[in-house]
Amino acid sequence: MKIVALTDVHGAYDRVTGILEQEQPCDVVVVGGDITTHGSPQEAERAIRQWSARCKTLLAVAGNMDPPSIDEHLIQLGISINGRGVTIGDAGFFGVSGSPVTPMRTPNEVSEAEIARRIQQGWDQISTARWKVFVPHAPPRDTTVDRVFLGKHVGSTAVRSFIEQHQPDIVLCGHIHEARGQDQIGSSRIVNCGPAAKRYYALVHIDKSIRIEVKEG
Repeated sequence: MKIVALTDVHGAYDRVTGILEQEQPCDVVVVGGDITTHGSPQEAERAIRQWSARCKTLLAVAGNMDPPSIDEHLIQLGISINGRGVTIGDAGFFGVSGSPVTPMRTPNEVSEAEIARRIQQGWDQISTARWKVFVPHAPPRDTTVDRVFLGKHVGSTAVRSFIEQHQPDIVLCGHIHEARGQDQIGSSRIVNCGPAAKRYYALVHIDKSIRIEVKEG
């Protein structure tokens, strides 16, 4: 299975289209949030339909810069994995939208307790899959992939706690643009894909093992 993972699009829809054309063919596209910047559901849908034509399956969560109405629209489109699980072949995908509460007061911020509740709800639907792919918009706290440019760790404590307890195989996140890269918690491999708005993304290959590449389009 070939997975193209990207996040933090922030309206740069054509750049994502270019990435997907470059990575043809692919089995699954995972969009990890911040599709828009204070955009509308209709704006997000136009982009998603364009991307969906270039892969077999597209799954998505919303980011903290996506209004909650976009989360609702992703459910209507049948592609949301916010508090939901979807199994494709041997791989189970589940995720959580938004971010923990920040001083910025962005449109889609939720409590750590709500983040934990949604994660568990999605996990329960895919926990028997051979491979588990976790897609939180926000990275886990106290890792190399949640550090802002001033050095402070601003990731989610609920995301980290879940990873420590359940050890999903892959964690695909974003949110902190400057923290692009990889880290590990136990056996869980964590990837901050970097902002797709700057043509950053990740490739995940799942067969008998997992191979991950952090790339630039």
